[in-house]
Parts: sequence; C-alpha cells; structure tokens
Amino acid sequence: MGVSILQRPTLVLNRHWQPVHVATVARSLVLLWNHAAHVIDPDNFQLYSWADWAKLTPQDGELFIRTVRFRLRVPEVLTLTRHDRPRYNAVTFSRRNLFKRDHSTCQYCGSRPGTAELTIDHVVPRAQGGQTTWENCALACVACNARKANRTPEQASMKLRRTPLRPAWKPLYDASSIRIASWSRFLSDAYWNVPLEDSD
Repeated sequence: MGVSILQRPTLVLNRHWQPVHVATVARSLVLLWNHAAHVIDPDNFQLYSWADWAKLTPQDGELFIRTVRFRLRVPEVLTLTRHDRPRYNAVTFSRRNLFKRDHSTCQYCGSRPGTAELTIDHVVPRAQGGQTTWENCALACVACNARKANRTPEQASMKLRRTPLRPAWKPLYDASSIRIASWSRFLSDAYWNVPLEDSD
C-alpha cells in the first residue's frame, strides 16, 4: 500500500499558481523536504513547509504515509518556491495519450465503442509513407479502419471529424488514471477536458 500511495500524482504549480507538472507523492515530498515547494491545502489555500506539514494529523479517511514516528498526510497540490515560468513542454506520443486526445472516440464516425474496439489509424498509411506522429494518427473504430483500409481518407471518401494535431500539454497528460478532485480548484475547465483512459 505504501508504494502505491508514493506513486500517486501530485499537482505542481509554479510560484504564480500556474500548473507546470504532475509529480509522484514521493517526488513531491522530496521537493517539500528540500524547501523547493510548499504544500497547498486545497480547502483553505494555506501554505505549509515540511515542518508545518509534518505536524498535521491525518483526518479520518485521508491518505497518509506511516513513518517510524508519525503519520504524514499525502499532499495533493504543491507550489514551487523558485520556479516562475509555466511549462510548455511537448506531450509524449503514446497510445494512452492518443486515447486522451481523441476522447476515446472514432475520428471518422464518432462512435465510442470501448478501448478494445478502437485502433490507431495512420491517416496517410505507412505503405504510402505516413509516419507515426501526432499529426498522422487518429483513433478509428474497427469498422471504419477496415473500410478505410490502406488508403487516405480522401481515397476512401471518408472525412476526419477533426484534424489530428499535437495536443497542448495539460497536467492530465502526465497523470495516471487517478483523478484528484481538489485539483479542480487550481485548474481551469480547459485542463479538465481530457478524459482519462483506464487501460491501454
């Protein structure tokens, strides 16, 4: 249980409280210990140093890490003490992230048949020189993928619902499938429009 708690996601904000990263609880505690961050209490927005945070007693039902001498509450949101700039990094291309970008939806017919019935379609087929990139891959249901076959959408008389593009980074692209309710107090609606996929 301790290992899984240490791997849970923690939202990291810069000094201006803009989202910049998602770290594991283990990493967030290192940042807190090294005075590189403060914990933000999502209920009252109070800031805590390591010393202050370690004095707090976990409430009933609240996650905690048991040490030799005390129980330490699991932080959900941190703010960095020295980092000013928002993060503008690229989202890694992966099957999981493609499902997030395309909302687990076929980009041809709009159906949502479930993960097992969705495939990754190369818009320009690999046989025609298409690459495996954000701009050339889209989710397609089995039926649409079979219909399109080894052709471009134009050749197959099929239309993409939207042009595949590299997505803008959002904390949820770095997070696991765990949703942390308190994050909604620090993220605009735009950050929450990426549904999380539970499985590959």
